[in-house]
Amino acid sequence: MKQYGKVAVLMGGTSSEREVSLMSGAGVLAALQSRGIDAHKFDPAEKPLLALKDEGFDRVFIILHGPFGEDGTVQGALEVLGIPYTGCGVMASAIGMDKLRTKLIWQALGLPIPAFELVNANSDFAAIEKKLGLPLFVKPATEGSSVGVVKVKEAGGLKAAFEEAVKYDPLVLAETFMGGGEYTTSVLGDEVLPAVKIEPATEFYDYEAKYFRDDTKYLCPCGLPAEKEAQIAADVKKAFWGIGGKSWARVDFLMDDAGNHFLLEVNTAPGMTSHSLFPMAARAMGMSYEDLVVRILDTTLAGQE
Repeated sequence: MKQYGKVAVLMGGTSSEREVSLMSGAGVLAALQSRGIDAHKFDPAEKPLLALKDEGFDRVFIILHGPFGEDGTVQGALEVLGIPYTGCGVMASAIGMDKLRTKLIWQALGLPIPAFELVNANSDFAAIEKKLGLPLFVKPATEGSSVGVVKVKEAGGLKAAFEEAVKYDPLVLAETFMGGGEYTTSVLGDEVLPAVKIEPATEFYDYEAKYFRDDTKYLCPCGLPAEKEAQIAADVKKAFWGIGGKSWARVDFLMDDAGNHFLLEVNTAPGMTSHSLFPMAARAMGMSYEDLVVRILDTTLAGQE
């Protein structure tokens, strides 16, 4: 394991997803140490990134979620410091964190996405409700883990949902509802892992359902026909390539009642908690959590002979 040198597991940070990042980071750190890798916790909320150089770290496993950790800023700092890191680069991280720009790129590539509208304080809320139909979802453009997401079920509810979402981001999206199920696919290098179907017991797959509830159901195999899953995997590869992705990521998608799929968003630093979806997909392929973490760390060795 000397090839990895001293590894910093970047966790915590200052975003609204700090708690989740600490949980993910604890799992990643334990997995690396269990394989004899010289890995250490590093929380950028507690000390500056320059300390990575001062403390002699050779590479970084990024498991920060949300702004500052997943939006290209940390990635840019690590580029300047010359320290290899896991996950997408600066551009792909910045695009992936921005749901609007991601959708625009996917739309330009001809990939299927749900109908959406930008919402602001001067929007015609009633017209947007009519255009997208009810129910619909309202979400901040640059938050993750369903932070600030509101489901609007009744006419006239969009304005209040916007006012909640805009607390987290000035850019707010309204998105049409898809009733055929929620799924996710994981990308590891050039490989797309089996899709996972998500069946929350709550109104939708919210923050609590993602990380703390034990009644959310996950199905892998997901139940889709093999031909359909292969078609989705091809679109996911194209979507990942479209944002300039590398290393690893997770792409979420929805199905409508007619069996058509629609790409929802990309997560360039996916969760790695006990409830997280990426490890579930890996397990379906016979890959342990520890093996998965090492495989992700291996992506930092590219070009370092």
